[in-house]
Amino acid sequence: MVLEINDYLVIAMFLTFIMLLFTGFPVAWVLAGVGVIFCAIGYFADIYLDTLTGLDFLTLGLVVNRIYKIMDNWILVALPMFIYMGLMLDQSGVAVRMMSSMQKLFGGLRGGLAITVTLMGVILAASTGIIGASVVLLGLLSLKPMMDQKYSKSLAAGTVAASGTLGILIPPSIMLVIMADQAGVSVGDLFMGAVIPGLILGALYVGYLVLVGLVRPSAAPLPVGREPLNFGIIWDVIKAILPPVLLIMAVLGSIFAGITTATEASGVGALGATVLAAFNGKLRFGVLFEVCKSTFNTTAYIFAIFIGATCFSLVLRELGGDSLIERSLTALPFGPLGIVMAILFIVFLLGFILDWIEITLIVLPLMAPVIKTLGLGIEGFGVVDNPDLIWFLILVAVTLQTSFLTPPVGFALFYLKGVCPPDIKLTDIYKGVIPFIGLQLLALALVVSFPWLATWLPAVAYK
Repeated sequence: MVLEINDYLVIAMFLTFIMLLFTGFPVAWVLAGVGVIFCAIGYFADIYLDTLTGLDFLTLGLVVNRIYKIMDNWILVALPMFIYMGLMLDQSGVAVRMMSSMQKLFGGLRGGLAITVTLMGVILAASTGIIGASVVLLGLLSLKPMMDQKYSKSLAAGTVAASGTLGILIPPSIMLVIMADQAGVSVGDLFMGAVIPGLILGALYVGYLVLVGLVRPSAAPLPVGREPLNFGIIWDVIKAILPPVLLIMAVLGSIFAGITTATEASGVGALGATVLAAFNGKLRFGVLFEVCKSTFNTTAYIFAIFIGATCFSLVLRELGGDSLIERSLTALPFGPLGIVMAILFIVFLLGFILDWIEITLIVLPLMAPVIKTLGLGIEGFGVVDNPDLIWFLILVAVTLQTSFLTPPVGFALFYLKGVCPPDIKLTDIYKGVIPFIGLQLLALALVVSFPWLATWLPAVAYK
């Protein structure tokens, strides 16, 4: 493949962006700054080197129109609502009640406390959709009890880290909202497509923990003086789980039933989380103020990256970056499935140095057109629009989840290390996540081999 001057500028633009990330500057500034710098480089190259990049000050003027379209996008209204919902649930005391009651329910099973953490991870993922919040909350709630119960340090740390990252996949994940917007697919389809893979991952985690309890009982011992299972314990579990489950059903159920859009459902979730906090006596002015402040900060962080990525991607596309990537990928000596695997490997590597927001905003808009041209022929059951993209986006979500767990620089590992007891070292966390990385790769292989796992449920919902 012959490279032209614009192709060299595209490559230089990517390399400059990667290098500047290590300077410590905020990502939003790096994205916007690199876009402006290479717009100027292209402009002066056209004047003095007789190139044909076509970049000038009017290119940057187009950024204003794109920013307006971002702020006018109703889908993105769901972001602050889901963020508020997750943060308010963290303050509502629901997780503490679930931890206490479910621990008693599984107390007679080896690995029961770890299984409790995993099931809580599934529920919190469907309630919050925020990885950092889930990992930190699970770590604070469960690591000390597991250490007191003489759990293996690596097993305890690995369980918390893996369960916390389920928030990236199980809806209503805020990442899925942005993915759907960037790829131009239905948020409802993507939410429904993620349910079965997310539950498969949760089931694999639980199965592994049961197996560990049988094969290595010393790694997951039974608690001392455990209370026999009785109806009172079961009733406590029902009372603890019912509120968040009803909230999840209200949010996801209204979307799946076609009653509300994802944006409207996010408002239902925010209101429901507030009601739960009030019901548990946790809704005070200080709590409400902190939740709103954190929501504003997180939303501003995401939208700042939106603006920077808009500038970066506009200049990149004007230079022909999307064409270069498409030509490079289609020139690979693989079939369509091999090209998909190559893209996932690139996403996996990028997950070491970029957060999911940058990957979603920069990489996905460049890769999605390639997926459309591959003719994968994924079964949509005559109902789902763009089944190829739905399947691909679910694969990307599982890949990113794996990347965030993989040593040495997985983001979830450092979230967890920040709240670990002093006697749990970073090496314990690294050792603990390795089996879960294997389980995630198994789940990825299942979705690759059986694409209907990602497209069947969206089709059923609309029949």
